[in-house]
Amino acid sequence: MAVEFLRVMGRGRIKPNAVVYSTVIDSLCKDGMVEEAVSLLREMIGKGVRPDVVTCTCLIKGLCNIGKLDEARSLFNEMVDLGIAPNVFTFNILVDALCKEGKVKDAEDLVDNMIQRGQIPDKFTYNALIEGCCLQGRLNKAKKFFDTMAISGVGPDNLSYSILINGYFRKMKIDEAMHLFQEISHKGLTPDISIYNTVLRGLFRVGRYVTAREVFLGMQSATVNPDFHTYCVMLHGLCKSGQIDEALELISKIETDGVELHVSMYNIILDGLCKCGRLDTTRGLFNSLSLRRLNPDVATYNTIITGLCQEGLLDEAKEFAVKMEENGCLADRITYNVIVQGLLMKGEYDDAIMYVEEMVGRGFSLHSSTFSMLLDLFQENDSNPVVAKIIQKCNPSSKKS
Repeated sequence: MAVEFLRVMGRGRIKPNAVVYSTVIDSLCKDGMVEEAVSLLREMIGKGVRPDVVTCTCLIKGLCNIGKLDEARSLFNEMVDLGIAPNVFTFNILVDALCKEGKVKDAEDLVDNMIQRGQIPDKFTYNALIEGCCLQGRLNKAKKFFDTMAISGVGPDNLSYSILINGYFRKMKIDEAMHLFQEISHKGLTPDISIYNTVLRGLFRVGRYVTAREVFLGMQSATVNPDFHTYCVMLHGLCKSGQIDEALELISKIETDGVELHVSMYNIILDGLCKCGRLDTTRGLFNSLSLRRLNPDVATYNTIITGLCQEGLLDEAKEFAVKMEENGCLADRITYNVIVQGLLMKGEYDDAIMYVEEMVGRGFSLHSSTFSMLLDLFQENDSNPVVAKIIQKCNPSSKKS
């Protein structure tokens, strides 16, 4: 309707100007209709209306958002050729997109161009460069940009710290990450929930669950309230560290404290219990979900079905698959692959082919690990016609040699 109104306006005495066109172009880009927005820009220029920096910046952002970085750069160059001076927002959009594509050197060159044109890099500019370097594992370069922020008077913010801390953890530079974390408060900043989540995730990733627990307690002492992501990081980290009882205590405390519960939190605990072989506790926790007014989702059922199959309890796993669909959760590719693998491991080939046929009928394919298991079975016993039939069902082009 807005585009149509623009057409009507063009036929009247009051012609649309750059502001009007920019408003419509921006809305088209935000709705993902970037090609239509580019066409409107061409129409605008064709009618003698000169685009301004806002028009071009909206379009450049729209192109970057849909991954058309080359077209965005071409538009930027065209904008400069038309004598339209890009502002800091224009530069930042391209710098960020280039860094996310791993083209940090191009981003640096663009920042040099930015400075030459009298535009001063801001926190967004530096954070994009720091993140780009971290993605490439170039932590010394990232730290250099981080230090430049302070020297230039921009000053690192919580996001800057969070990006660099995460980069250090990913490269297993634990001491550097923790030093940077401890530095935050000394610089007059208050660590926010994002930084705490980053530190907790990093500590658990490297197996430092005791330190993670201390950070979690320190966070609460600093009156920073954990959010959904914090609890998920803690639960996942504790389970992965083998501290399943502590994870159960935490989920109980979360409930007692009146925090809004989510089935995803319980999925993490259920997965941890299954991996520890504690199926009785798993069943009890699953059955308690309805009392907590939580509906199991497909991930919940798949977690339990996986645990049951790993323990060889295939009949119960199949019952859970039936219950899953009765409760409105349709089985997905994971469900079928887990059950098929369990059946193959127990040599129940007739049941396996039944599930494979049903799976293929629903448009799902075998996971590579399932297919690999089938090929191993075939090589071990190529006289088994059922195994050959399953392979044929899953890959009609395959033939027994």
